[in-house]
Amino acid sequence: MIDEEKLIARAQQGDVSAYNRLVLHYQDIVYNVAYRIMKDPAAADDAAQDAFISAYKAINSFRGGNFKSWLLRIVTNGCYDELRRRKRRPQSSLDEITEEIESPGFLADKDADAPEEVRERVELVDAVQRCLEELPDDQRIAAVLCDVEGREYQEIAEIMSVSIGTVKSRISRARSKLRDCLQGFGELLPVQYRLNT
Repeated sequence: MIDEEKLIARAQQGDVSAYNRLVLHYQDIVYNVAYRIMKDPAAADDAAQDAFISAYKAINSFRGGNFKSWLLRIVTNGCYDELRRRKRRPQSSLDEITEEIESPGFLADKDADAPEEVRERVELVDAVQRCLEELPDDQRIAAVLCDVEGREYQEIAEIMSVSIGTVKSRISRARSKLRDCLQGFGELLPVQYRLNT
């Protein structure tokens, strides 16, 4: 466990190694949020890196409170900005068109009894990701922060700079759309989540 307050105070005094320890502690959660929003590993890498650079430049403006929420607000806002920029100037690279994204290594279960189980889990994760990608940006971000990252409504409201009512509404709409979308992948869903037909 890190002494976050001490590291923040040292980082505010210009101690780069203290800030680097904060980065190492939070890099996975910041990347995961960026990945779920941006839907692309390279864009998530860029967004996470930009967020940590922005946070370092603004570290003296941090006045206490929840440092993780502060970081997640920075990465979420950065992702919003990038998505808006892309909508104004859509572009695609040859790599995006021709390259299939491999399944992340963390999905492999070394203790699985059968390769079919691993394949089904990977397919289910891919289906969830595809359904998340179909959500409007604001609903996707709220759903990721709540259901993937486990953040509380109040924290999500602070990260997204909206009211708790708006957060609840976005999450409710996102869950409804995800449920409808995932029914198209019914054979991948655990039995208890399938709608009776």
